[in-house]
Amino acid sequence: MELKEHLQPHAVLVPLPLQGHITPFTHLAMKLASKGFTITFVNTESTHQKIAKAQSLKDDDNPFSHGQKCGLDIRYAKISDGFPLSFDWSANASQFVEGLIHVFQAHVDDFIENLVLSKPNPPISCIIADSFHVWGSTIAEKYNLVNVSFWTEPATVLTVYYHMDLLKSNGHFGCHDKCEDTITYIPGVQAIEPTDLPSYFQDADPSTVMHRFVFKCLEDAQKADFVISNTVQELESSPISALQKKQPFYAIGPLFPTSFTKRTISTNLLPVSDYTNWLNSKQDGTVLYISFGSFANLSKQDILEIAQAILISKVSFIWVLRHNILGSEERNILPLGFEEETAGRGLVVPWCSQLAVLSHPAVGFFLTHCGWNSILESIWCKVPMVCFPILTDQLTNRKLVVDDWRIGVNLCTGRLIRKEVAAENIGRIMSKSDELRKNIEKTKMILQKALSDEGSSEKNLTQFIEDMKNKILQK
Repeated sequence: MELKEHLQPHAVLVPLPLQGHITPFTHLAMKLASKGFTITFVNTESTHQKIAKAQSLKDDDNPFSHGQKCGLDIRYAKISDGFPLSFDWSANASQFVEGLIHVFQAHVDDFIENLVLSKPNPPISCIIADSFHVWGSTIAEKYNLVNVSFWTEPATVLTVYYHMDLLKSNGHFGCHDKCEDTITYIPGVQAIEPTDLPSYFQDADPSTVMHRFVFKCLEDAQKADFVISNTVQELESSPISALQKKQPFYAIGPLFPTSFTKRTISTNLLPVSDYTNWLNSKQDGTVLYISFGSFANLSKQDILEIAQAILISKVSFIWVLRHNILGSEERNILPLGFEEETAGRGLVVPWCSQLAVLSHPAVGFFLTHCGWNSILESIWCKVPMVCFPILTDQLTNRKLVVDDWRIGVNLCTGRLIRKEVAAENIGRIMSKSDELRKNIEKTKMILQKALSDEGSSEKNLTQFIEDMKNKILQK
């Protein structure tokens, strides 16, 4: 018992090298370090270079230096992802994914081996790998580490993935003539339409490299000793219960500091500017914030239809339009004269601090791709959403936001944007804002309660730490 009480876990954290995964991993590192963990946080050299450039850091700077000054034991390391630093994964996504499948594991293996041989104090006892890595169970078994899988998306999505066999046997996946009836047989998911399944179940060709990667990752995640998730027990109680019948699963989200707009660690991979003065010039609750995240691409036609919808609706807006959103370096993608016509009421920017923008009083609505981090941050800031999911979990996330929690509206029906419909729905969220804000206020209260000292997320985190320490002792 004495050993157990004084055991200090040393966890190696390895996120997927994408913005939407690095952000919650960073907050997880801080959370666990504040609970007495020693953390070794591993970024790829490419990721570190982007963070350093975006934050004007020196190459050898530690992004967690502030946490270290506050007494947290967070160590930082960089490893190769197998590609040259000049490699542009956004233009070579398939090649990058092949590297994650076949090459990255060797670099992680080398790092863990060298770390073990260096005999750190305390010795490493567990690895917390992103669920979208294919090697977690192999590395953990080789070095006798507790294997923790960190799921950065909703539990509902993981439940769907874990019951892929049911989707196949019922003709909703992998069949030439896929069924279109409502799906009611997935444990923990009362009902879901085929169009609300993650995009990998809807694609005509389920044999692409991306599909092989995702399904291999999920197969490996099911071998983990524990799964921790950036979700909240009360928001997804049924799918969480279903998952807990398969393996130990802990809902410990939302993972951001409660005063997160003043966070001390920036995870942005792109340079940001401060648009506070511009937002200060707008009336409270009148600005539409538009962002489709750091990963998903849109077509030029999508951009043009959204731009026309903005012109029709005459809404004030701040639009994050990153340079590679088309999957190319094409720059002139907005309609001719758009920025001149919207001068004063609109601002088009390459990137921003989403947390700072969402928390500004002027921002009243969020046109979003429905990334899970964006949804959690929008709820926390009590900003109703206009939903335009593009791929992966975003389609299922939209269902949660619009159909289940009723804290947002759809931009369009399905994936096809028509400017008149989009403008109408942008106007609709403004006219329904009172109802939506009441619902999102209730949803935020659920998050706040979960994060309180006696809340479900804190209790689940405490239980996870206790269970993991016991597992370490069994090794």
